[in-house]
Amino acid sequence: MGYYLQASDYVGISFWIVSVAMFAATVFFLYEGMNVKSSWRVSLLVVGLVTLIATVHYYYMREHWVNTGESPIVYRYIDWLLTVPLQMIEFYLILVAAGLAVSSNVFWRLLLGTLVMLLGGYAGENGWISAPMGFVIGMAGWIFIVFEIFRGESSVVATKNESIKYAFRTMGLIVVIGWSIYPIGYIFGLLTPMIGLGTVNINFLNITYNLADFINKILFGLIIWNAAIKDTKSTQQ
Repeated sequence: MGYYLQASDYVGISFWIVSVAMFAATVFFLYEGMNVKSSWRVSLLVVGLVTLIATVHYYYMREHWVNTGESPIVYRYIDWLLTVPLQMIEFYLILVAAGLAVSSNVFWRLLLGTLVMLLGGYAGENGWISAPMGFVIGMAGWIFIVFEIFRGESSVVATKNESIKYAFRTMGLIVVIGWSIYPIGYIFGLLTPMIGLGTVNINFLNITYNLADFINKILFGLIIWNAAIKDTKSTQQ
């Protein structure tokens, strides 16, 4: 028999809010994909897929939390293993949509960094390796991604178009600032007990992760949508 969401369960409420927001964002992105020029439609479709996949997983995560009070680690990392690579694809797709020549190696390098980041974090949270080691591996993957975005081939190509340059840099800032919420949650949720600063706080961990997903998936998509709309309007004038 399932349990119902309680008014005092702020973590459960955060799961519920994010799940509904992801669904609303999916409808928005898929609808808006019909209003941009054809070269941007794949980008909007991918953004819609990111929030759609998150919607499905948040439905299961919120039910898992409400019924067990435990972190939905497996559901969360399955979601990230699907959605984060799709977000990395966007750095490649927006360059292609703007007609800028870029090597497909850009995507593969970003994918490599993503897998290192996620698999390291999962191994640490799931107890396969120590939490500090998982943190170090995950951070190494994240730093590699940040370097590729701001100093790699894609960053050079993006400077050839002012509107794309702005969108690219803003998306990059989300990866730097927005994604920093995840290691903060990891540190205060898992690592503080190991240095004598308290016990494992799964409430803080999950609220932090939920906030990060809300910002990093939806806002990330809105930046791409904004770039698509601006580029579409400029070609219609």
